Amino acid sequence: MPTIAFTMIGHNEAHNLPRSLGSAQWADQLIYVDCASSDGSAEVARRYTPHVFTRPNVSNLNVNKAFGIEQADTDWVFYLDADEVIGPELAQEIRATLAADPPEAAFDMPRRNHFFGTWVRHGGHYPDPQLRLFRRGRARFALAHVHEKLQVDGRVGHLRHPMEHYTVDSALTAIRKMDFNSSFNAMHMARRGRRPTPGMAFSYLFWKPCSRFVRRYGFKGGFLDGWPGLLVAVIDCIDFPFRFVKFWYWATHPQDCPDPGREQAAP
Repeated sequence: MPTIAFTMIGHNEAHNLPRSLGSAQWADQLIYVDCASSDGSAEVARRYTPHVFTRPNVSNLNVNKAFGIEQADTDWVFYLDADEVIGPELAQEIRATLAADPPEAAFDMPRRNHFFGTWVRHGGHYPDPQLRLFRRGRARFALAHVHEKLQVDGRVGHLRHPMEHYTVDSALTAIRKMDFNSSFNAMHMARRGRRPTPGMAFSYLFWKPCSRFVRRYGFKGGFLDGWPGLLVAVIDCIDFPFRFVKFWYWATHPQDCPDPGREQAAP
């Protein structure tokens, strides 16, 4: 039977770890990389695995994701976020798939995103395929900021059962995630040497947020999810103005622009 490791990074995720790590305890190896938490996350993780590592907290999440993957010594690796859960049906499907010795280098699966305790089915939030399961050595997270998706060497297969994603449980969580994501993207834009222009200001302050809201809440049926669908659509849109304001400041004050690869306050 091929072996599998689950890897995870986290910063101040003590409240999520029992649910996420607990759902992956059936794995042959469970690896948790704690990113300078102050809430006892590392101690919570040690209840589930001895493979707990401490690293600096950096905005470029791929740096610590790659470190965690490097610690695995199994045939297969699954990267799991601290707010995600592997349900029994997906766990069974993973075991059955690996037991068949598939030719694929990696697999994706659907993900059900839960906002404020509700599974949001519309607005482009499902099936939300996630590429997470891969043969060790056949996929990696790029250390340069491109995106957080795995780069795979080989064919990608598809699993049927979804994993659960408890992404936003309160307004405070939503604000923190939006602030972190907008800051990281703004840093990257400024460090690439881009300059703010009137056209960019119009795009980020008006066109992008409005068009995204109309597309997700209207055309993709976000309104069918009730008030959670409305809140999610608004949160999805306000990232653009925040991102531009931060980018404008760092582009015009480059001496104040942080390095995304160095220690920053990740959520």
